[in-house]
Amino acid sequence: MTPAMKTGVYYLRLTLLTGILMIYAGSQVISGQEPPPRPIRIIPTAQYLSFGAFSHGLLGGSVIIGPSGSRSSTGDIILLGLGYTFSAALFEVHAHYGTVVAILNGPDVLLTGTPSGSMNLHIGSSDPTSPFVSNVHFNVTIPLYIGGTITVGSTAINPPGSYTGTFYITLVRE
Repeated sequence: MTPAMKTGVYYLRLTLLTGILMIYAGSQVISGQEPPPRPIRIIPTAQYLSFGAFSHGLLGGSVIIGPSGSRSSTGDIILLGLGYTFSAALFEVHAHYGTVVAILNGPDVLLTGTPSGSMNLHIGSSDPTSPFVSNVHFNVTIPLYIGGTITVGSTAINPPGSYTGTFYITLVRE
């Protein structure tokens, strides 16, 4: 075989190999980004934001529930037991692994009393604190505790009774 023939065979093999590689590369799926993540899912539980029993005088004050479930007061509020429980609100969150989740608290809420009166509810901090990163699989629940503060007026403005209302939070996937 002459040197010219060897060179021609070499180029023929190189051309065939290049063609095969191009066909193989063309059969692969190429994408510029990963598919979008699953949306965040939040499920309320039977554990509501509850401030328990307390007594107040002429000045009023506030009752604070922390995300850990701790309770404290300001002003002339006296915290009582009387068998009434207090707790932070508990939600079950499901987010894709690595998702950054921020919590946006809704506006303050007016709690209405039975038989009369109203109190202002301010949604407080959370556990885990916002923002947080999901470090579990989507099917694993992330417990989210939300605390809050109610502003209590005098006994004339806020007579003894049961006060209820609804608050909103928004989870933002970042």
